[in-house]
Amino acid sequence: MSNIELREPTADDVEWLNAADSLEGRGEFNDFGLPPGDHAREAEEGFITSSRGTLIIQAGDGTRLGSVSWRPSMYGPDERSRAWQLGIALLPEARGHGYGGQALRLCADYLFEHTQVTRIEGQVDTENRAGLRAMEKAGFRREGVARGAQFRHGAMHDLAVFSRVRGDP
Repeated sequence: MSNIELREPTADDVEWLNAADSLEGRGEFNDFGLPPGDHAREAEEGFITSSRGTLIIQAGDGTRLGSVSWRPSMYGPDERSRAWQLGIALLPEARGHGYGGQALRLCADYLFEHTQVTRIEGQVDTENRAGLRAMEKAGFRREGVARGAQFRHGAMHDLAVFSRVRGDP
């Protein structure tokens, strides 16, 4: 049973999203040395488009806990070969409570309901134990390891590859 919900951000959330995207808010495994994002453009274009999306993760009382987002990953030129690749960012105080797995499951369910995509995937640093558990709790299956796939903190890192396909429990 989920004790969180996902909702589409509004223009009123831009300042909060920008603050949550700070170096401290990103966490060790989402820190690529880039400056904090500016979500004002997303607010102008729409937080959910045909090519990407962002949802706020919040507790039942409305407290914002983080965000989950998706972008396309293409496995061929036809749109039917598109998968969604998920990303998640939880505020430091929201980590360690099981919200990540709940949010990933809710987001995958949302994407299966609102898009034609057949595959949803996520990649997690092999050293990120909490992230690995969250993917498994969200019903994603571990498919393997993309060796040396991500440059972060001056070195290449291995990523565990996970997926859910339409029809998976």
